[in-house]
Amino acid sequence: MSHDGVGLRAVMRSVAFLTAGALAVPALAGCGTDDPAGRPLAPQDIARADRAQVAEGGTLRWAVDALPETFNAFQSDADATTTRVAQAVLPSMYRLDADGRPARNPDYLESAGVVETEPKQVVLYRLNQQAVWSDGREIGAADFAAQWRALSGRDSAYWTARNAGYDRIEKIERGANDLEVRVTFGRPYADWQSLFSPLYPKDVMGTPDSFNDGARRKLKVTAGPFAVKQVDREKDRIRLTPNPRWWGRPAKLSEIVLTAVPREKRAAALAAGDIDLAEIDPAAAQRIDGAAQGGAGPLAGPGGGRTAAKALRSWALAHGSDEDAAEDETHARRKLSQAIATWERQQKALRDFEVRKSLEPASTQLALNGADGPLADERVRRAVARALDREELVEVVLKPLGLPAVPVGSHLALSGQEAYADGSGALGGQDTKEAQALLADAGWVPGGPVEERKKTEKAAGSEGEKGEKGEKGEKGEKGRKGDDGGGDRSEQGARSGNGRSEGDDDGTYIVGEDDKAPGEAGREDHVRQLAQDGKRSVGQQGPPGAYAPQGTAAPAGAARGALAKDGKALTLRFVLPSGAGSEPLHAVAARITRMLDQVGIGTEITKVSDESYFKDHIASGEYDLALYSWPASAYPATDARPIYAKPVPAADGSLSVQQNYTRVGTDQVDQLFDQAISTLDAEEERSLLRKADARIWAAAGSIPLYQRPQLTAAKKNVVNAGAFGFQTPVYEDMGFLKKGARIAASPSAE
Repeated sequence: MSHDGVGLRAVMRSVAFLTAGALAVPALAGCGTDDPAGRPLAPQDIARADRAQVAEGGTLRWAVDALPETFNAFQSDADATTTRVAQAVLPSMYRLDADGRPARNPDYLESAGVVETEPKQVVLYRLNQQAVWSDGREIGAADFAAQWRALSGRDSAYWTARNAGYDRIEKIERGANDLEVRVTFGRPYADWQSLFSPLYPKDVMGTPDSFNDGARRKLKVTAGPFAVKQVDREKDRIRLTPNPRWWGRPAKLSEIVLTAVPREKRAAALAAGDIDLAEIDPAAAQRIDGAAQGGAGPLAGPGGGRTAAKALRSWALAHGSDEDAAEDETHARRKLSQAIATWERQQKALRDFEVRKSLEPASTQLALNGADGPLADERVRRAVARALDREELVEVVLKPLGLPAVPVGSHLALSGQEAYADGSGALGGQDTKEAQALLADAGWVPGGPVEERKKTEKAAGSEGEKGEKGEKGEKGEKGRKGDDGGGDRSEQGARSGNGRSEGDDDGTYIVGEDDKAPGEAGREDHVRQLAQDGKRSVGQQGPPGAYAPQGTAAPAGAARGALAKDGKALTLRFVLPSGAGSEPLHAVAARITRMLDQVGIGTEITKVSDESYFKDHIASGEYDLALYSWPASAYPATDARPIYAKPVPAADGSLSVQQNYTRVGTDQVDQLFDQAISTLDAEEERSLLRKADARIWAAAGSIPLYQRPQLTAAKKNVVNAGAFGFQTPVYEDMGFLKKGARIAASPSAE
């Protein structure tokens, strides 16, 4: 997982304000170009080299977060390492290109396409005649059929995490010969290219027992350029070696070793020569960049402003120099000197590495829990959104890294992907006065009696906020990408607002206690447009509720004190993870807090352990504001629907939210997703998805902020590996540069 948030395919699978026909969707910003999808904001950075320049042999040691609990990508506890192994050892009919779009994989498919639409959709796969499993058996219709039956959802004995798409299949049969597979759908399915990637052998998918347990700890039969040679759970590593039956371009490496290394320890592991390739956080990237310049590396942390002595002192304490426990100052100085010497040795070793950077196919969003409380009112949610300067928030994370600081304009896709178009005009840009007017219209006014609140520290774990909001009793599905950072840290109470620092934590602080002048109104560019089919229409009214009723003035001095309603101050609980690598989220949250303060919205910041963050807060609904991420999908009609589906009552009386942890949804969005997934016209599907995105913007349940940075440390002679961006890695091309060979400089992300 990446370093700055929570966050598809391996693991992902409220009452609305707007009524049917009432929503006028604004035109999609940027639709003046021929293709609003554009191009990826940053190119991949993998030190691309021709295969002729890659040496034969060698072992690539690649850091992962953890060894997987299962090698079955369709089980609920599959993770990023499950995906990495599957990409290297199993067939995929389609994989993603550099623009995040599906591309046919010629190693397995000669062709694939819809050959009939009436009376039913039929897709015909023509398989590569050389494609065989590692046991020598041909890949064929029996494998496709076994996977369909396992994932169709018709047999509850299969413990599957998702069945999207497979549940629409009516039958699978052999075609004109053994190389053809005919798939007939009972209902049309636009995202048919998402299926059978990865494809498991019938030995795994054929029975519930083999599906549930047969591929959890091992993969006996594979069909990729590599095979699983060994899973060593004592040493936390997986050895992949070339598949002797592989028919494609032979692997350049003689071995890939996936080794579990915590992110906070990766710089030290790189310096020690234990790994060659690793995703890293910004602090480690700064160290490596500093080492390349011949220095000790930037010592200031994410907040900046630390002296070298303080930075080294902090580093030394983190690595075992406990000055507080030292019996005398001499001992403490000796320990600190040893730590500094270790740091300098590591910096020298890190000169053999470089940082490769791109943007990860995932975006971080501000989630607004609309289940109850102030944010159940769509006017308050929209006021929060209109208070935010998204460009400023993006710059906090991406500008220091030299990556394009461009706000994400879609909930459903990222720039470069087919479904992408900037739909943020449906909500409008930053406008302090408009935000204040929306709050006034919702009844939140400055001054007035406010109930006293006792200052208390937030408790740790899942009990942290029960007294304030109570048990939720909601059902959600696993599917987020996971909180970043892996530190085993206790939960902390923190407070923020009105310029107060988070370090001042003697209790919960309610924003709005200080007298502060309101900030600038911000940008006036809140275009009121419509987007019915992707075409620009200017000058029409925006969606109801996106703006305060005409004539509603922002109350004078609205930001000079806490807003109140019915004797209660407008204060939102802002929950953040506290683990290693979460500093970018803290920096963004601090800016958001100040922006909300300008319109009179208070915040209470609570930092919780990474383990507790998602389970006890996001999934259970114990938050008002939160920052987490969703991976981008090439198939948003399938994968994004459960994230934005309208919550519905479950049979037991609880609320089934699927993966919609904001609890904000509309019937119109659900209908647009249903239409998009059922059309076989690609242009119509894109148009429907863009309409759905505009409505999601208007509902203001979540505000996309930035595409997450992807920082990878690589030994300088490692080629065809690094920051992959959207593209599926090509494992057989990875390797080490031949001695004397030269490659072109890495592309700039500027």
